[in-house]
Amino acid sequence: MTIAEALLQGTQLLEAESIAVPRLTAEVLLAHALRQDRTWLYAHGNDELHRIGWIHYGRYLHERLKGKPTQYITGRQEFYGREFRVTPAVLIPRPETEHLIEAAVKRVRPGDSIVDVGTGSGAIAITAALETKARVLATDISGEALQVARANAKRLAALVDFIRCDLLSCLAPASMDAILSNPPYVPRTDEATLQREVRDWEPHVALFAGDTGMEMYARIIAEAARVLRPGGSIIFELGYTAAGPVTAMLDAQWENVELIPDLAGIPRVLVARFTP
Repeated sequence: MTIAEALLQGTQLLEAESIAVPRLTAEVLLAHALRQDRTWLYAHGNDELHRIGWIHYGRYLHERLKGKPTQYITGRQEFYGREFRVTPAVLIPRPETEHLIEAAVKRVRPGDSIVDVGTGSGAIAITAALETKARVLATDISGEALQVARANAKRLAALVDFIRCDLLSCLAPASMDAILSNPPYVPRTDEATLQREVRDWEPHVALFAGDTGMEMYARIIAEAARVLRPGGSIIFELGYTAAGPVTAMLDAQWENVELIPDLAGIPRVLVARFTP
């Protein structure tokens, strides 16, 4: 079997099971199996696929057909132009989270102290450190997630301190200039409606917040009043229906509340300034 024939066969298998973007997925999985990039496949379409390559490719196709996300198969996901390693211990970084980084870049100054709450893969903390030159701290309740994040920071040469704790509980009063977070915001009642790739593979501690999905926002806002310096900011990623409820949680201590939409016009990021 040639490279081109293997791609065609993989695409057909994925398409038959209604896997999204079957051709692209087949290309990514075959390239990963051969330890090459996708452009190499087209330059070598008539080459014979060697036995070891076919074994790996077949295993990856089988995993994808069972619902395992492509990113967990390859162990990689791009975010803000950089490659991050991911495992099932961390949420897969999404393109919409890049709006949070863009908001932070406009507001965080070099030398500011900022914290990424619930860092997961470290994508937000590491990107913020590299893009803003701020002093960055990142917290997570999962030790496994922190192992992934630390490895990503080392590989990308980002100066980030990682601490295992629940939200902001480990931070000193008035110690931060900004709090960044993409917290869990999926209501438990929505679990059955999630795509199987999300429901069955991504870590539930990073997905589900409670019965309403607003619980983590409320906890972080309450703790932020202790941790932020006067004039500091919170910068949240918002769930699909979170803009109204989260804005309503902000009392008179919070000013300059801003909702930033994503490319579809949905409020995706909330920014607010702490003025006690």
